[in-house]
Amino acid sequence: MSQTPAADTSARPPSPPQPPSIAGLSNRLASFVEAGLAGRSIDAAHARAVLGSPGSPQETIPLLPLLHAAGEVRRRWFGRSVRVHVLNNVQNGACPEDCGYCGQARTSKAPIQPYKLKTKEEIIAEAEGAKKSGAFRYCMVLSGRGPSDADIDHMAECIREVKRRFGLRTCLSAGLLDEAKAQRLRDAGLDRFNHNLNTSRRWYPQICTTHTYDDRVETLKAARASGVELCSGLIVGMGESLDDIADVAQSLAGLEAESIPVNFLVPIPGNEVASPSVEGGPLTPELCLRVLCLMRLVNPKAEVRVAAGREGHLRSMQALALAPANSLFVDGYLLTRGSDALATLRMIRDAGCTIELEGADWPEELRRFASGDDGGYALPDGARELDVIKPERLSERKLAKLSVNGKAAADR
Repeated sequence: MSQTPAADTSARPPSPPQPPSIAGLSNRLASFVEAGLAGRSIDAAHARAVLGSPGSPQETIPLLPLLHAAGEVRRRWFGRSVRVHVLNNVQNGACPEDCGYCGQARTSKAPIQPYKLKTKEEIIAEAEGAKKSGAFRYCMVLSGRGPSDADIDHMAECIREVKRRFGLRTCLSAGLLDEAKAQRLRDAGLDRFNHNLNTSRRWYPQICTTHTYDDRVETLKAARASGVELCSGLIVGMGESLDDIADVAQSLAGLEAESIPVNFLVPIPGNEVASPSVEGGPLTPELCLRVLCLMRLVNPKAEVRVAAGREGHLRSMQALALAPANSLFVDGYLLTRGSDALATLRMIRDAGCTIELEGADWPEELRRFASGDDGGYALPDGARELDVIKPERLSERKLAKLSVNGKAAADR
């Protein structure tokens, strides 16, 4: 019986070796990494595979290889460094808008304490505290639909002073804005303006009716025209679909936002939108990580920041967020507390990342952790000394108390 001769492969050129970042990944993930390393976004057709397809689990990319792929793209553009941001709520409450996720909205019954715009002295003092917390950027937030001319003058003066005294990068979130006001802030030294898209165009009317999605887009375009960088992100868990999350990722890529804060809805009692969910299901740590990976793969060169809800939604998986993300907040958010600076810096170091040492006057304890000298064993949060237990054998009396149906547990 004749045999078919083996094909001659001697003239076939060998396949080029794959980069270490791609070797071992599936073809699909390898294509994601190749695109990200070149600064290109993955297309919309792949977004659902990143987020997961409940109806088609075979189409869902496994989480750990996905984190590895997103991490390679993150390291291409940001290395292993992490930027620490501090948020200051410089004006709280009394907002005429009806954003359902916000405790400062006129429709919210959240027990907040409204206050008017802080004085220059307060804002400067808190900027000094931000620098001592190791802040890379000082983010100031005003409640309300948009700033008045007087508000712009006040914040411009504060921005100039923060830049002069502390050299911090600055970001301002002040609602809807036109180009003229944005230019005044830019002339004062503002580096970045924040205005989140929050969700997709389709879902936006479900969370707010007093302004539109297009109002937000126009504000971002006005800020861009003034020359400031754009910070715009989303809130995950407002009842939207996975398709909505994929859509807003693409929209942010279209705006070329330099910074993308990813918030996970915090269930503040009294808010109209107060039960975190996506497609009717819970907001799990795995889904949170998938969203962060999507933002990195769709926006490879953007600063992706883990923002509100990090501690409560990611829980024990927080450190994994630093694979796709390269930035986070310390010392809390607008209306809720968060991890303190020391705990956050320790997590960053433990994840094998470095901290951008922008704060020249950090307290010694923070500087030691930031520089990698963590002193070895870390006590549990809140503990001042090691709690050494003293094991001892159970007495006959204690054994008797463990009996079941009158028979000592030790005899079972």
